[in-house]
Amino acid sequence: MIGHLNLILRLTIWFLLTSDLSVANIIIGVIVALLLPGRQRVPEALRDWLRVLGEVLVAIPQAYFEAVEIIFRPHNHEDVIIERVKPQRTPGLVFLDIFLITFTPKTIVLKYHEQGWFEVHRVRRRRPQG
Repeated sequence: MIGHLNLILRLTIWFLLTSDLSVANIIIGVIVALLLPGRQRVPEALRDWLRVLGEVLVAIPQAYFEAVEIIFRPHNHEDVIIERVKPQRTPGLVFLDIFLITFTPKTIVLKYHEQGWFEVHRVRRRRPQG
């Protein structure tokens, strides 16, 4: 089951990157997804994958909302924050976390630290009070 989720994840990312659902692009996406090297088999909880796929579905409209918000209400302040990786994440789930953070226009992962941290650059409308 996880193998199928891996294929679906790869195809989803392919379609988000190419924005093309033509037959030729679908065929190319399937070939690329199948040719990408696999990773070591680590038992992953199906509920973790389903939760992350749900987060991907939420991130798509959020990204559009943030893009429109930045257009009409410019964000002039930026900072770099350190964010902890969720405990016991497999490499595939860490990749998805990075993808989700970077997918929205206000944030991007600058660096992943093997010790379990992300450096995240974000833009904001104003500095926090206090």
